[in-house]
Amino acid sequence: MLTLEEIERPDPGPGEVRIDAEAIGVNPVDTYFVAGDYPVPGLPFVPGSDVAGTVGAVGPGVDRFAVGDRVYATGLGNGRSGTYAEACLAPVDFVAPLPESVSAADGAALSLVGMTAWQAFVEHAEIEPGETVLIHGASGGVGHIAVQLADQMGALVVATASESAHDELADLGADVTVDYHGDDLAARIEAADPPSVILDTHFDEYLQLDADVAADGARVVCIGNATEQARFHDANVAKSKELTYQFMSMYNTPDKSRVLARLATLAEREAVTPTIHRRYDLADAAAAQRDVLEESFLGKLVLEP
Repeated sequence: MLTLEEIERPDPGPGEVRIDAEAIGVNPVDTYFVAGDYPVPGLPFVPGSDVAGTVGAVGPGVDRFAVGDRVYATGLGNGRSGTYAEACLAPVDFVAPLPESVSAADGAALSLVGMTAWQAFVEHAEIEPGETVLIHGASGGVGHIAVQLADQMGALVVATASESAHDELADLGADVTVDYHGDDLAARIEAADPPSVILDTHFDEYLQLDADVAADGARVVCIGNATEQARFHDANVAKSKELTYQFMSMYNTPDKSRVLARLATLAEREAVTPTIHRRYDLADAAAAQRDVLEESFLGKLVLEP
């Protein structure tokens, strides 16, 4: 249960900065901590992974940032207090400068989903120009950024999403959009082009489908919350094609500040731009968490303290 409480602003420790929040991203993973699906360090607990704003204070040993700097951060809320607050603490390795031309809301909306897409495509799949990339759930937070990033990397982008999002995804860089409804989804994906890279945000449902439609030697990167439904019906298909499956978590990114800096450059050039579907007051965080799981929309939800 989420409640809004008044507490003192935290003081940063060694290697930390305090970020005075202007915008906070809302992600499905935030709800997993609240629901008890992921462990928390103790109660009361502040959820939230993303934040953008200004540095309000710096801890001992910090020389990369100064009070007043515009910054954004991600990877918080996992083993430490998170970002659903007017101010939060962040290790400097989780923080990067936010360009003046990029709004705080865009920074908060980009950070976690952008880093997830970056890790999937750059570090794990190692996309090469000209490859065909299949992105499941392309209208979601990660998906709509992944479409743009894959397009910037020179890939042919095949996106699955509800039909209502097809025009917007085409504008973002999708070459082919496929409605995921219907029994012939695999055939419609294969008609576009067998993908050599697949980003699967719904692998509970699509683990076997990915094997069925993939090109020989394809790399499949899976993100999201796993359940017992994630299984192959015929693993020999994946074996015969010599597919590689990578199950990843953005929280394991070794150098978050470096990736955030690269994403900030892309955002500054308007090469990658998050779509903000709706903004909420901080007091409405519970409603935002409900909506991020229950509603169907393109882009991200953002809290603004």
